[in-house]
Amino acid sequence: MRPPTAVQRRIIEAADPATGRLSGTETQLTGLVRARLAFRHPRPPHAYFLTPAGHRVREEGVRDEGTAPPTPEPPPSPSPAPSGVFAARTGTEPTPPGAQGPARAREVRTAWEGLVELRRMTNTDGSRDRPCAWERSHLVQAAALALEATGCLPAGPGTDGYRVTPTPQPEAVAVHAPTPASLHTCATALNEAGWQTSQHKPPRTNTPYLLASPRRT
Repeated sequence: MRPPTAVQRRIIEAADPATGRLSGTETQLTGLVRARLAFRHPRPPHAYFLTPAGHRVREEGVRDEGTAPPTPEPPPSPSPAPSGVFAARTGTEPTPPGAQGPARAREVRTAWEGLVELRRMTNTDGSRDRPCAWERSHLVQAAALALEATGCLPAGPGTDGYRVTPTPQPEAVAVHAPTPASLHTCATALNEAGWQTSQHKPPRTNTPYLLASPRRT
């Protein structure tokens, strides 16, 4: 495969870090598709996303710049995403990032559809209902997107809702919710999205929470 041009590298490095969504002219994006570095989502608005090969090029570019590659999990209290960049709501943000209302719902739907397509392309059996390698390396964002895409409400200023945080355990995140009913709703949403969950209650707080891991089979 021919190495990407300088223009293609700039487009790849500017991709949404959470979803791999690309921005550029139609000619530029179709060129990336021909190079097998991107794919066009089959459903409207037919956005373009990085393939696994495209993600590797992006991560190599990050390392070449002397910065660390994307970490598997964001910090417990991430800052709002830059304007124009999609980020799933983890419920730990000091202020809600990006658009709200119907515009936010459209962004979430597009991001989830892109992730499902990435599953199809990167899982060896083409499975859409089983998490892919990207999700296992971006646990907090992936779990938060699965929750938000099913309509679960994230926590926010003055709003009770779910909170997704990293844990010391490999391939596991903690999901907290304000009530037993909402915690059960989160568990159902994650299970249907291909995650496995278990409920725990630490003796110090006696407040139940979920441990969630991406299912492998």
